[in-house]
Amino acid sequence: MTLFQTIILGIVQGITEFLPISSSGHLVIVPFLLGWEIPSSEAFIFDVLVQVATLVGVIAFFWKDLVNISWAMIKGIWFRTPFSEAESRLGWYIFLATLPAGWAGLIFKENIEKVFGNPRSTGFELLVTAILLVLAERLGKRIRTLNNLNWKDALFIGAFQAFALLPGVSRSGSTISGAMARDLERPAAARFSFLLSVPIMFGAGLVAMIDLLKMPNLSTVLPVFIPGFIVAAIVGYFAIKWLLAFLSRYSLYYFALYCVILSLITIIYAFAGN
Repeated sequence: MTLFQTIILGIVQGITEFLPISSSGHLVIVPFLLGWEIPSSEAFIFDVLVQVATLVGVIAFFWKDLVNISWAMIKGIWFRTPFSEAESRLGWYIFLATLPAGWAGLIFKENIEKVFGNPRSTGFELLVTAILLVLAERLGKRIRTLNNLNWKDALFIGAFQAFALLPGVSRSGSTISGAMARDLERPAAARFSFLLSVPIMFGAGLVAMIDLLKMPNLSTVLPVFIPGFIVAAIVGYFAIKWLLAFLSRYSLYYFALYCVILSLITIIYAFAGN
């Protein structure tokens, strides 16, 4: 990968990680449409590293919430009242919602890596994201807040997050859709989705670091990867701020339409190339 490519893809990752349009899908489609030939081993590691970069962005944005949640959980464990405070309950629900995707990621890691870099399948998976967004808007009543969340909601949303292991299915799109299907308001659904991204991105980042250390050309690729990492973290921070404001006023239909258009362009281009 070149420095220019890592910066462009870092910007793409920062914008699309939290918008419900699939960041991993864009990291497959953008190089494909631009004709960039990127080795699959480098592409997969870079994809996960820039996801860690957006983890830095979400931690920077929600650091007060994360501190309050962590402290409430510690106090709850210490005083043997783990569910007495709203912040503590939210923390445990985030942990519970992380389990399905974490389990699926460990079990299907090799199979997931194989579909990375396949633009045709990614194009079809973007249609799945669009369908989820439309169903969320059509079926969700949008009457509940995070204070009304329960363990059943957490597991339900977590199951949706597991779908996002495929590169064309948006993590934020699937988890926001899952939350809205449980009748959460759009901003509350997005907030839970962003907080839920912290543990899953952290876990994926650890796996990526192990793979990165095994790369024989680490000293060569790392200086090229770092600028993309920095750009993704900064852009991701502002993408969160923008999306929370957007969802307080507008629906997910705009993102669903975008996914359909990009999906059709990718599928047509992929079949035309063959």
